[in-house]
Amino acid sequence: MAAGDSHWVRWHQPYRDPGSALSERLRIVQSMVGDALDDTLGDALDEGVAGARRSPVRVVSLCAGQGRDVIDVVATHPRAREVTALLVELDPALADFARHRAAGAGLADQVRVVVADAARCSWYAADVPADVVLLCGIFGNVSDTDIAGTIGAMRGFCAPGGHVVWTRHRRPPDATPAIRAEFAASGFTELAFAAPAGTIMAVGHHRFDGVPEAFDPEQHLFDFVGDGFAPV
Repeated sequence: MAAGDSHWVRWHQPYRDPGSALSERLRIVQSMVGDALDDTLGDALDEGVAGARRSPVRVVSLCAGQGRDVIDVVATHPRAREVTALLVELDPALADFARHRAAGAGLADQVRVVVADAARCSWYAADVPADVVLLCGIFGNVSDTDIAGTIGAMRGFCAPGGHVVWTRHRRPPDATPAIRAEFAASGFTELAFAAPAGTIMAVGHHRFDGVPEAFDPEQHLFDFVGDGFAPV
């Protein structure tokens, strides 16, 4: 770790330790992303099948960090060539890490990394409706109002049957019950919720079964008020 590393680069350091809680969370997220891709790619069938979702399958990751949760899963998927991904990350060093990781995995032409404010919906206009959306590392750092607004916005981000994977800590007061209820109220079906014993982390996986709404490229989803180490 260099002396000039940013706060968020330092936040990612526990990924180097496979026994860390952050690495455990990553494995759970990756498993859910893999399940989402399996489900979606099962629908990306021959063009002659009426109503079938066509490839490429679109993945969008907000506040993508180093991109491990998307890149590592796509790289090892047997139908990786049918997937494209947009990763939006504000920290240039983290974005550069993701870009090099994608290139090293042979995904440079499929994974686009943008250095930008992930809260601005304009960055996603060309990549929605998406089949898989990641909201990891966000809900622990924004207000309850912004959490609800971001979940509601997923009705415009997700294709019918699209998936959302999210994370949030369970420090008191535990906000995860309210988050899960908000997804349900927004037309999402919960497919999985992981809250490993001995940790404060939680990971959720939902499928959009509701009525799609128009995507608003002018919407601003959230403002960070936590800092990752001491989240709200």
